[in-house]
Amino acid sequence: MSEVNSADDGERPDRGGGPGRDPGGGVRLGGWTRFVTARPRLSLLVALLLTALAVVAGGGVADRLGSGGWEDPAAQSTYATKVLEREFPGSQPNLLLLVDSGRRSVDAPSVAAEAKRLAARLAAEPGVTGVGSYWQSGAPTLRAEDGHEALVAARITGDEKTASETLDRLAPTYRGAHGPVKVKVGGPVAVRHEMQTTIREDLTRAELIALPVTLVLLVMVFGSAVAALLPLGVGIVAILGTNAVLRGITEFTDVSVFAMNLTTALGLGLAIDYALFIVRRFREELATGAEPPAAIAATLRTAGRTVLFSALTVAVSLAAMLLFPQYFLRSFAYAGIAVVLLAAGAALILLPAALVLLGHRVNSLDLRRVFRRGKSRETTGAGAAGERTAAGERTADGGAAWGRMASLVMRRAPLFAVATTVGLVVLGLPFLGVKFGTADDRQLPSSAEAHVVQQHIREGFPGSPGGGLEVLAEGRATETQYTAYKERIAALPEVRRVDGPLVKGDTAYFAVQPKGEAVDEGAQRLVGELRATDAPFDTSVTGTAAVLVDSKHAIADQLPWAAGFIAVVTLFLVFLLTGSVLIPVQAVLLNALSLTAMFGAVVWVFQDGHLSGLLGFTSSGSIETTLPVLMFCVAFGLSMDYGVFLLSRIKEEYDRTGDHRDAVRFGLQRTGGLITAAAVILAVVMVAIGTSRVTNTKMLGLGIALAVLMDAMVVRSLLVPAVMRLTGRATWWAPAPLRRFHERFGLSEGEPPAAPEEKEADQERDKVAAPG
Repeated sequence: MSEVNSADDGERPDRGGGPGRDPGGGVRLGGWTRFVTARPRLSLLVALLLTALAVVAGGGVADRLGSGGWEDPAAQSTYATKVLEREFPGSQPNLLLLVDSGRRSVDAPSVAAEAKRLAARLAAEPGVTGVGSYWQSGAPTLRAEDGHEALVAARITGDEKTASETLDRLAPTYRGAHGPVKVKVGGPVAVRHEMQTTIREDLTRAELIALPVTLVLLVMVFGSAVAALLPLGVGIVAILGTNAVLRGITEFTDVSVFAMNLTTALGLGLAIDYALFIVRRFREELATGAEPPAAIAATLRTAGRTVLFSALTVAVSLAAMLLFPQYFLRSFAYAGIAVVLLAAGAALILLPAALVLLGHRVNSLDLRRVFRRGKSRETTGAGAAGERTAAGERTADGGAAWGRMASLVMRRAPLFAVATTVGLVVLGLPFLGVKFGTADDRQLPSSAEAHVVQQHIREGFPGSPGGGLEVLAEGRATETQYTAYKERIAALPEVRRVDGPLVKGDTAYFAVQPKGEAVDEGAQRLVGELRATDAPFDTSVTGTAAVLVDSKHAIADQLPWAAGFIAVVTLFLVFLLTGSVLIPVQAVLLNALSLTAMFGAVVWVFQDGHLSGLLGFTSSGSIETTLPVLMFCVAFGLSMDYGVFLLSRIKEEYDRTGDHRDAVRFGLQRTGGLITAAAVILAVVMVAIGTSRVTNTKMLGLGIALAVLMDAMVVRSLLVPAVMRLTGRATWWAPAPLRRFHERFGLSEGEPPAAPEEKEADQERDKVAAPG
């Protein structure tokens, strides 16, 4: 990977009176620039103190996070579940003891006696209610078809944290051998508990993988070990700060444990992106002879603006998830917005202060010298300037390669545009067969105890125990009315059996077993049929399939608003950057196109099960409903991140020369290596997250890694220059009112235009300096 940070890779010289200076010769500093350049040590001290406070404030955040959040809190199924938990706790068991009698029958006297003793003991435990078992009820759904296993079901009361603590207390007591039987612990509460524990362990392992690999890649990019450590520092600050933010949010609302993965991935990934951009620009300014304060002023005025603008575009994509009612999605918005803003803040405040203090020492400890001994001897006598020149020549070659590729793409623009678009569409075709489902025990490794229990139930028990539907009936009714309603339910084509009603005052419930799997298409149709069945009382339907149906409806209702929000705000922000009407439309469409490979791979791999053995997961035959929304928002935001970096350089060059084709070539030449390096590093972080043993986390990490690489290496390198060549100078068109709006409020990475008095001063200096 070649260095991407020298000034000598083809960039035009500045027009003003020197690097980091306005045309009048003075250095213009913004408020934060003045502070970090005048008091860099104080800036660093304040940042370190705030980071230390974040460590304290964010301590124990993982223990306060939930593992659910897929249901719509306003849905009918959620309401029915809460009423049933309160009135009929036995109808909503979340703890299952799988009792294995070995070669004996579960009806053997010794087995039955021990199982009844375990059930009675469990019923006496604090925090446990609604205990029932096969040996008490004789229900056939609680007995395995081979007669060697049966279930004890119960409900652990309290919220997720309380239930998890209760399970920690109970599981060691009941798990294992008890006389003639062996017991395994499962059920939804056990699945959630194992998922939280596994995610925590996997996240630690991912960090241990990602940090050293990332450091090596950064050294390869920068050459300097000192420069390479700076992005990692920014990332660590962003992650620790976000943990503190999440800890505070948990005081007011639920937050998903999965959000921790996004915090780590985006914290490292975006911090590295932003730091790469700023450190590279700073080193460019130093290489042209600027002193560190002037260099950092120019850096923040140019690259700093782009970083801030990029952070806003990413935050917008993530903020769209706040429109959805599921706290699983909202959690990623909380974590994502916080980590993006903190990464940008650290890159714009903490990093400049460090760069001012380091100065030219930012290029120290070039670890690549051991591989370039010959070149090092040649440059020994030349000093630091000679080293910078050699580095610049190496970068020029890499930049020239990107420039040649851009020229080739633009010479064959129709071919590259059509071929790339068709290829991306083909890669996305498997998504047309997507099937949505719910997250269950198959998210866990096949060896996890909770997974083993549920797999035994799925394969060996009739009627999918725990996967049925419950119908809540509210209102005064007679026995005759209940019987008539039960008969109407039993007559539905998808119903295997109806149990009940169990009556308590004016409330009752019926347990309905569908003929197929718990969440297959038949079960989902049955939800609608039950809700449409006439009854002389108010009815509400819940159960796994009902939660899925309601979740799909909630997402479908909000998806147009979320997509519209992302599109409109992105169009506006890109217009502010470019002043063009066409470029924002291109950016939105091409960014969306860059995600096709990710969505196609998600279905082909994780739904259809291809590569499941290699990647170590169990396919459930469906994709959890909220995952595509999450992956779209994150990947679209990251694509915009890279798009902003490229467009800002193209716009800067077009403003300088007015040559559209050369501006596109120059923009790719200047940012191609940077974007590729940033994408590879971010992909490494996401792949490290993708080593998780939890399938959803694996899907998130590997899917976004693929999207990032496709965006940087295909869309930014091939499709964007091809499309911009085809649209030509019309790319930059905007109606007069919008042009005036952009002139007043627009943003760019380039130098701000000089005021009239500054131009006059320039002309006077030129006259004095002219020979003769």
